[in-house]
Amino acid sequence: MVRMFLASVIYLALCVGANAQDMSALLTGEMRGLALHDAPQPASDLPFLRVDGTEGSLADYEGRHIVLNFWATWCAPCREEMPSLQNLHDQLGGEDFAVVTLATGFNQPQAIRRFFEETGVTDLPQYRDINQQIAREMGVFGLPITVILNPEGEEIARLRGDAHWDSPEAVAVIEAMLADS
Repeated sequence: MVRMFLASVIYLALCVGANAQDMSALLTGEMRGLALHDAPQPASDLPFLRVDGTEGSLADYEGRHIVLNFWATWCAPCREEMPSLQNLHDQLGGEDFAVVTLATGFNQPQAIRRFFEETGVTDLPQYRDINQQIAREMGVFGLPITVILNPEGEEIARLRGDAHWDSPEAVAVIEAMLADS
């Protein structure tokens, strides 16, 4: 377990151009649960549905770091987490970074709109993974799950459960990744 943790710290340090001591300092608070992969893993190329009914895919975001959040309208921790994802988007979103939300399972468009209105989310995408195909392909079991994708569209980290993505610790991790791009 210690070897896996050390390998993860070294991998993230290499990814962001920091030394291991600096990187371990970033993995505090809720980010202690961020599982860093030894090597990038492929993300799904299956389509999701946009709010207008057209199809899109994660490849639409190629060239950016992505915080990809799998959630559902019935998920109480998702309701707690979603405003922090909006805040992260407001703070860092742009050409190099995006927050992408993907409602997985049976989530009606009107229920998603109501969920976003009730939680104060105004600018995050309302994408749907209706048959949970993307979630299954990416090994998402339980909600919420958030994965971080590099600009090549590969998964480099994963956090199970909810987090405050606008916390200083989370912002520091994302900013370190962006600084290396």
